[in-house]
Amino acid sequence: MSILNVENVSHGFGGRKILEEVSFRLLKGEHVGLVGANGEGKSTFLDIITGKLMPDKGKVEWSNRVTVGYLDQHTVLSKGKTIRDVLKEAFQGMFDLEAEIMTLYERMGNVSDSEMDKLLEDVGEIQNILEHNGFYTLDAKIEEVANGLGLGEIGLDKEVTDLSGGQRTKVLLTKLLLQSPSILILDEPTNFLDVEHIEWLKRYLINYENAFILVSHDVPFLNEVINVIYHVENASLTRYTGNYEQFMQLVEIRKQQEIKAYDKQQKEVDRLEDFIARNKARISTTGRAKSRQKQLDRMDLLEKPKEKITPTFKFREARAPGKMIFEAREIVLGYDEPLTRPLNLTLERGRKVAIRGVNGLGKSTLLKTLLGYIDPISGVVELGDYLYPGYFEQESSRKNEKTALEEVWNEFPGLANAEVRGALAKCGLTSEHIASKMMVLSGGENAKVRLCKLMLKDVNWLVLDEPTNHLDVEAKAELKKAITDYKGTVIVVSHEPEFYQDWVTDVWNLEEWTTKIV
Repeated sequence: MSILNVENVSHGFGGRKILEEVSFRLLKGEHVGLVGANGEGKSTFLDIITGKLMPDKGKVEWSNRVTVGYLDQHTVLSKGKTIRDVLKEAFQGMFDLEAEIMTLYERMGNVSDSEMDKLLEDVGEIQNILEHNGFYTLDAKIEEVANGLGLGEIGLDKEVTDLSGGQRTKVLLTKLLLQSPSILILDEPTNFLDVEHIEWLKRYLINYENAFILVSHDVPFLNEVINVIYHVENASLTRYTGNYEQFMQLVEIRKQQEIKAYDKQQKEVDRLEDFIARNKARISTTGRAKSRQKQLDRMDLLEKPKEKITPTFKFREARAPGKMIFEAREIVLGYDEPLTRPLNLTLERGRKVAIRGVNGLGKSTLLKTLLGYIDPISGVVELGDYLYPGYFEQESSRKNEKTALEEVWNEFPGLANAEVRGALAKCGLTSEHIASKMMVLSGGENAKVRLCKLMLKDVNWLVLDEPTNHLDVEAKAELKKAITDYKGTVIVVSHEPEFYQDWVTDVWNLEEWTTKIV
């Protein structure tokens, strides 16, 4: 049974075709992975099916009485509420029913016997609904899901305005799972989750009885939870059955078939054109030449298979620093309150370190403290000589109205227009991306612009905070290669062991240093 039908939907932006005549169906209980390179139109498609964006043409039809829960990359939280307040909003309908019971009780003091019977019947019916839906055990259910995604460590009474971007995403995801909609739509839900919480979400989705649509570049995660793939590429949408590995095998087979068909047709076209050119001028063969021309005109010409734009990443190396990159003595991380016990850390030239640990323990705070951007609560950080650090920050402003070209050019005004465009193109960005404002680029495209700026600097110490968030599979593999080839020192915060385990020399686990209960 189909619960969502999309027929011949097209959508463009600024002269660029994003989706063209695409169709899609979602069956009851299907676990769908929506995949494709950065900027191909995955988030646009989700915005169209959820009604946030009107397509240029085509139609979207949901079956009756479905509930849709959507977590996108840019959802925001209302100010002035605690995490618990927000999570309770998932059950607002039941709280409304409880309020209705209280209103019915108030009316009972001044009614006739027949009216009293009717009110009691209404109260009984509402209470049955509440009991059937577990209303009287909601607190336990909230605690279970919140702890599964790591909100318990933050504290459910903490105000949402005090949370980091990653923590806010966790709150929204937890609320969505508590609502248990008949269709769940998740846009890169693992970006701000730690290894333990990704594992919990994986188990949850594997056992999820309802349908979901998932956008993710986390291949191991996708492989475990989905059974259908929709591939967005070149403004089209193609359906495959199976997990991500099976999809990749089928795509390669299909690609080879398209190349063979195109090459075969081109040989036939060349043969016909050669015959026509040699025979159209001679009276004795002009008839056959015209016949071949008609054959050529009737031919349905295949388009040459497009080469996928793949980024090329390479970090420029500055002069070698001193032997010691930094020495941190008795530092306590935090802002208003301590996040760690006193730490003694040293980093020598040439080491490559991954920092892991659940969110909220201070991984980003540690990076900013080591770089000298913020002071530790106590202790001291001594930086080495001749350091040229390159810092990739986890989050960027969503209100940036500069184009990608301006974003880079403003920081490197000495470069020519063509040099800036060339640098962005190497990072896998098209002319349309380069001329687009940063605020309208997808998360992956935005990250590629910021990586481009980093690659234009001479650096001898890379400090990368969750650099793979939003990057597509090809870009992630290229970034891994660039860091592996880089001869300088590296510190990376990452929740993806498969990204860093092949090239790091050390792993620092912040869970071993925190003052919080993990």
